[in-house]
Amino acid sequence: MSATLDITGTTRVYGVIADPIAHVRAPIVFNPLFEQRGTDAVMVPVHAPSDQLEIVLDGLKAQPNFGGFAVTVPHKLAIMGLCDEVGRQGRLVGAVNAVRFNAQRRMIGDNFDGAGFVAGMRAEGHEVTGRSVLQLGAGGAGRAIAFALADAGVSRLVIHNRTRAKAEELAAAVSAAYPEIPVSVGAAEPDGCEIVINTTSAGLHDGDPLPIDDKFLKPDLLVAEIIMIPEKTRLLESALKNGCNVQYGRHMLDKQIDLIGEFLGCFQ
Repeated sequence: MSATLDITGTTRVYGVIADPIAHVRAPIVFNPLFEQRGTDAVMVPVHAPSDQLEIVLDGLKAQPNFGGFAVTVPHKLAIMGLCDEVGRQGRLVGAVNAVRFNAQRRMIGDNFDGAGFVAGMRAEGHEVTGRSVLQLGAGGAGRAIAFALADAGVSRLVIHNRTRAKAEELAAAVSAAYPEIPVSVGAAEPDGCEIVINTTSAGLHDGDPLPIDDKFLKPDLLVAEIIMIPEKTRLLESALKNGCNVQYGRHMLDKQIDLIGEFLGCFQ
């Protein structure tokens, strides 16, 4: 039986906010989990045009049975500015991807992109604490992952980005937040690193170039992706052929769902 058939007056409502809305997948993921866990809750898509965002949020805030929401494009930054409180990772990243309403209907936001990646690594038996990491990319996802890696206590973090200035800005921000972690900007070469993480979009489409030359993919490396479709990107295919251990992008999403669900109060 579908979880939507069991909605009653006691059902707790959660949402995912986006503009446009047709592409969002959070309800497809969360609602079966509510059913499996016997949780009296439902997640619905909330279409919030940018010029109506504050009006939409005011309406949700006024609904006592609305517990909170996941946030996706283009609202992660704007909603952070409207929160009453923001967790440390959200402040560091500069964006939120989940917001809950507390008993006083205050908006509490945070970002779980990076924490989801680290938790996904650990769930697959790949510890990051004490390991040296080459991160490819310094965009939105890369920013979140860099702070989460530093928070987890990597021994060294090297950031490479096609636009060096962007890598330098992120490295400086991570160093300021975690001065005990050596952070630098480098080439797309492991150079003694134990883990390589691709946080770029290279691999989403056929014909995309490798984000790192496959001559550097040695068997002692762990190569991690955040791209979920295709599951086996060209980078991971090359890594496997070269004898590397690999981490698939889906594990980041799996653990992020758990973390967001706990934060919203869905999975208590």
